[in-house]
Amino acid sequence: MNVRPTRRAVFATAGALAAAPLFAVEPRPESPKSEFKYCLNTSTIRLAEGQWGKSRGIVESIGIASKAGYSAIEPWIAELDEYVKGGGTLADLKKRFADAGLAVPNAIGFAEWIVEDAGRRKKGLEQAKLDMDKVLAVGCAQIAAPPTGATGGTSRRDDPNYTEPVAPLVAADRYKALLEVGVKIGVRPIVEVWGFSRSLSRLGETMLVAMECGRDGGAVLPDVYHLYKGGSDFAGLKLLGANGIGIFHINDYPKLERGKIVDADRVYPGDGSAPLKEILASLREMNYKGHLSLELFNATYWKQDPLDVAKTGLKKLKAL
Repeated sequence: MNVRPTRRAVFATAGALAAAPLFAVEPRPESPKSEFKYCLNTSTIRLAEGQWGKSRGIVESIGIASKAGYSAIEPWIAELDEYVKGGGTLADLKKRFADAGLAVPNAIGFAEWIVEDAGRRKKGLEQAKLDMDKVLAVGCAQIAAPPTGATGGTSRRDDPNYTEPVAPLVAADRYKALLEVGVKIGVRPIVEVWGFSRSLSRLGETMLVAMECGRDGGAVLPDVYHLYKGGSDFAGLKLLGANGIGIFHINDYPKLERGKIVDADRVYPGDGSAPLKEILASLREMNYKGHLSLELFNATYWKQDPLDVAKTGLKKLKAL
């Protein structure tokens, strides 16, 4: 039997529907706490010599990182080359890392994969291949890919060092070529944010390069100092996923203007003004379980006992 609803019943039903959600939404389960891994970038314990310091040698750095309690170390390609020039082999170095209980999640290289000049770019890809072969030989499967050679010089067009910034979509195509080199070797290049550069100085630009390259496997390398230097807001990290971060460079900085702060101003985590608790919370929320690599260039620390510096950095990082 068909029963026609009353006017009052129709309005009562409509009111109930308006008050109810359009979709059944289950409570979001609490994300498991990430278990960060702690890595020491060898720049943190360099010798005080020149603007970028001088390497202590990878063997000594391995001993320091291991004794200080890190589970990983992040060397520079130049240190691998120095070891080989001294008579060692990359196979021996791989064993040294393993014997010390240290993973090698990433290495720092500076191949010119992004530059405008096609000839230099070709040489840059050739250099990247050589560098990837080296890091693979020591048990590493990632290498940093900063915008080396395309920093844009100064902002003055009449400056002889001035070059136009590389457009992000153009950079994405060039990153694709770099990724294809890496796929053949088995090493992933990760695009690094460089805050002082006029190419890839912001997190969003760097994310775009990785997202629009047209290949699987792209990832970015965020750095607390560089994000601040380049003008990025740390809230942007919330848009990243754990799989999109190759490694995370951790550091802190004092209260200085973005335009005046330099690499040498980096300080221990927790000793500066960076919102590190919020940054780490963002990483936990996305369930990032990768490495936090302590990367500092502080000449004051370089003059101190390197083991004390490494231990202090790890202690302060864990305290956060």
